Amino acid sequence: MTASVRSLWRGTAQLPSFAPLRSDLNVDVLIVGGGMAGILCAHMLRSAGVDCALVEARKICGGVTGNTTAKITVQHGLIYDKLIRTSGFERAQMYLHANQRALDAYRGLCAGMDCEIEERDNHVYSRNDRTRLERELSALQQLGVPARMVDARPIPVDAAGAVCVPGQAQFHPLKFVSAIAKDLPIHEDTQVLELAPGFARTPCGKIHAKKIIVATHFPMLNKHGFYFMKLYQHRSYVLALEHAADVRGMYVDEADEGMSFRNSNGLLLLGGGDHRTGKRGGGWRELLDFAHVHYPQARAVCRWVTQDCMTLDGIPYVGQYSPKTPDLYVLTGFNKWGMTGAMAGAMLLRDMILGKTPDWAEVFSPSRSILHKRLFINAAESVIHLLTPTVPRCPHMGCALKYNPQEHSWDCPCHGSRFAEDGRWIDNPATGDLKR
Repeated sequence: MTASVRSLWRGTAQLPSFAPLRSDLNVDVLIVGGGMAGILCAHMLRSAGVDCALVEARKICGGVTGNTTAKITVQHGLIYDKLIRTSGFERAQMYLHANQRALDAYRGLCAGMDCEIEERDNHVYSRNDRTRLERELSALQQLGVPARMVDARPIPVDAAGAVCVPGQAQFHPLKFVSAIAKDLPIHEDTQVLELAPGFARTPCGKIHAKKIIVATHFPMLNKHGFYFMKLYQHRSYVLALEHAADVRGMYVDEADEGMSFRNSNGLLLLGGGDHRTGKRGGGWRELLDFAHVHYPQARAVCRWVTQDCMTLDGIPYVGQYSPKTPDLYVLTGFNKWGMTGAMAGAMLLRDMILGKTPDWAEVFSPSRSILHKRLFINAAESVIHLLTPTVPRCPHMGCALKYNPQEHSWDCPCHGSRFAEDGRWIDNPATGDLKR
């Protein structure tokens, strides 16, 4: 495999750099985590006149944001039929409203910006269940979305159909970040070692803050909120193919293990090979085999992989970190829809910090019910791997790590931490290297 392991975005954008924190700092709001979610929080708060600062343990957008497929859409799988059935029409309407505001906010911010934003129709297809598509179409139409049923002819998948929502968007995420982050109060290479009420400790001093937002992909505090039970992580792989088809839109399978398609600058971005972190999956091999059959003239120019936090019910956790932490907030669990989710969450936290909590905040509340089937699956995974008598073990909560031969890493099947073969820390919720 000759394609470089680097996302298309990283190879075609130059991000600004920021100096590490060198001394103590006092701010009204501290944001921990420099991905899209944290940067949008800083941008929103700064634009509202709030004194804030953002710290990032490594470099901004070094994780999921730099490896996204960058679709901006209100259509997140087949979620609206599920929401209406389980939570009621009003909550489904609130979720739609929040994500529509996020889409509109991107359009406003991107106006006049060189970030390759393009309007595209979004499609969610199913390979074998047209009934589910019809229920989702009905739900969207009840909510006032001009959705329609179409075939999935532009993609080489034997599909039962696709639900199309017109007028969505795609863009270059790192060119967008480069434009909005350059004047923000950011400190890179500044790892938070401890969080406590009113302050954060870093290697070079304390940051005193009236309020703190944790936007670290997977929340870093275990003793509040039970996020280690409410979240798990999922890996998804992408190939950028030249000499492949223009699918004239964005396509995603409603199944977790399905494939996604969208174009960028003459390249087809083919996504798939998904699996829970620490488990086996198709990976790049599945994508290469698919491309060999369906795009025999194509060539992979680059490849990458991303890791998403998945919630129990498919809705992000945004708001107060836990009922016992009134000035600590969280923004996590985007379920593979991080671009829209990050913007909606940043706008919600800005409003909450300004004392203007909107009605739709309850939909995203981290304290909502956790009684879902996925909770028991997560608990079983944790028990199994806590009791597995092998080494190495994850420093986060002690689960047995699994070797990932495709990426030459040690992965945690409980919570998704990852480490290089030499023990170097790659992905959270762990916060440091393996100790052997």
